[in-house]
Amino acid sequence: MIAVIQRVTNSSVKVKEEIVSSISQGLLIFLGISNEDTKEDIIWLSKKIANLRIFNDLNGVMNKSVIDINGEAIVVSQFTLLASTKKGNRPSYIKAAKPNIAIPIYKEFIIQFEIEINKSVGSGIFGADMKIELLNDGPVTIIIDTKNKN
Repeated sequence: MIAVIQRVTNSSVKVKEEIVSSISQGLLIFLGISNEDTKEDIIWLSKKIANLRIFNDLNGVMNKSVIDINGEAIVVSQFTLLASTKKGNRPSYIKAAKPNIAIPIYKEFIIQFEIEINKSVGSGIFGADMKIELLNDGPVTIIIDTKNKN
């Protein structure tokens, strides 16, 4: 599982010009799901993201988590995070899980993340053509791969 986490001032997801999720201060999380991802990956990643200290304290130091600031979150499935660009110029998505595997993992991740931050989490619509708006705060963008926990 690969996550791209962006600290945002606000963010929204539109499908067919209709806003399906929106948040104020918090995290926009793009989530790429592979065929090898497990429940352990879901638990580890959701806990890691919920506790990332990437929000400023009163001294302007990144020392607070989304939990600490009572922030919000949106999770958007993004299979292109699993792109392989090793050969040629057309990315291969063979490492990305097919919908029958990815959708249940995506939904389970959202539920687990809601438990971690103790509030509802917004989401995109799996497989839809989405338009994502965000105001990256910082900018702060973190990439986490559950297969490379170093």
